[in-house]
Amino acid sequence: MTEPQKGVAAIIAACSVWGLATLYYHALAHVPPLEMMAHRTVWTALSFSALLAAEGKLGELGVLWRGPERGRVIASAALIGVNWFLFIWAVTSGHAVEASLGYYIFPLISAVIGFLVFRERPVAAQIWAVMLAAGAVLVLTWGLEVAPWIAMTLASSFAAYAAVKKGMATGAVVSVTMEVLLLSPLALVVLIWAAAQGQGWFLRDGLHTWVLPLSGVISGGPLILFSYGARRVRLVTSGLVQYLNPSLQFLSAVFVIGEGVTLWHGVALAMIWAALALYSAAAWREDRAAPKAATSGSTVN
Repeated sequence: MTEPQKGVAAIIAACSVWGLATLYYHALAHVPPLEMMAHRTVWTALSFSALLAAEGKLGELGVLWRGPERGRVIASAALIGVNWFLFIWAVTSGHAVEASLGYYIFPLISAVIGFLVFRERPVAAQIWAVMLAAGAVLVLTWGLEVAPWIAMTLASSFAAYAAVKKGMATGAVVSVTMEVLLLSPLALVVLIWAAAQGQGWFLRDGLHTWVLPLSGVISGGPLILFSYGARRVRLVTSGLVQYLNPSLQFLSAVFVIGEGVTLWHGVALAMIWAALALYSAAAWREDRAAPKAATSGSTVN
């Protein structure tokens, strides 16, 4: 396999695990969401810390904490904490379809942040894509008579998380390790309290003792794969493959979990898919034009 092919394969694997994680959390719906979130945090922290120790990079955590990016990592920890908890709660409370919609909307929310915060210049197709996505939210609000706050919060929190992480000099594994370490004290309090009340599921039986730690692998493993793949493929390719994640979430919610999909969901989803097609086409054209512009510039000089 070529390096780009390896990159695509790694991103597909990462997005497949993220997408199918819906089934993992649904199977553990009897575990309270706060306790499940605590396990996800602690086991991710342990697995990532072990990885950094094996690579001799634990010292980079101290460098990050003492450096100028400490404020950004605190903010990103808060955002990913909100995102992780809400996703777990949504899946275990019968809202997996809406959760999947959130990750479809996420790239478009990111585009809006890019326009407003980073002064990125949108093309017409990207503006239409954002307007279509906004229309989809209005359709859901009108049809269901309630705002799709789960989808919007998931999309907004993850888009804000990506914006905070944008341009950070610290590597992905180091920064994520610090994020989950910052969340770990609260997570440990939750687990200790649950155990003291006789309500904790860890060590209650062999199955849960083995299955709950997998939450760290499900969270951390795909990130490593995605980081590996993203370095080997073009940004537009990475973005397109990422749509596999919410697609698997949606299919799992409908055909495995058995959640119902209303006409309003169908209309909104069609609008979101159209918006993503517009946005992706514009990104693809921009990505293809960049090398040509660079070549043209070098020829003139």
